[in-house]
Amino acid sequence: MNAKKALIFSAPSGAGKSTVVNHLMETFPRLDFSITATTRPRRGNEENGKEYYFISREEFLDLIEKDAFVEWEEVYKDRYYGTLKLELERIWNGNKVAVFDVDVKGGINLKKKFGRSALSVFIAPPSLEVLRERLTRRGTDSAGAIEERLAKASLEMQDAPHFDVVLVNDRLEDTLDKATEIVAAFIF
Repeated sequence: MNAKKALIFSAPSGAGKSTVVNHLMETFPRLDFSITATTRPRRGNEENGKEYYFISREEFLDLIEKDAFVEWEEVYKDRYYGTLKLELERIWNGNKVAVFDVDVKGGINLKKKFGRSALSVFIAPPSLEVLRERLTRRGTDSAGAIEERLAKASLEMQDAPHFDVVLVNDRLEDTLDKATEIVAAFIF
């Protein structure tokens, strides 16, 4: 196995990206999740070092200065997300395939960096209206935040052609089956 492989999953917020990634992590023991560093506050039961590395804005900016990131992005005002170089080293030193669950710009940047060693997958909602329903049902954002996410999603959908695969998450079971098929073909 090529220990330097990477799987990149991106999607507008609420499209089902984390659900797909979690399914794949359970299905393929050779995958290892690349934990993203972020300045956003924790949601619900999120744990530092599991879903994200939660750090302050000042710490994040210091790490940028130290060139500690493979890629980073200010996704929303003062909300930074980035992939630490040390995180990739940890995964690849364990002879695993790195799995990224990143925003769309981060996904495009990672694909440019890794080229053919990475498979980039864009998970799309069937429509913006379905996405609105999912975000509302999730119950983690205010009405204003949902509108901000929908506006961003509309722009992100235009970047879908920059990915190797576009997977429309209409029916979850079908989406998970297709994602499993795509990943198996890439890592084996």
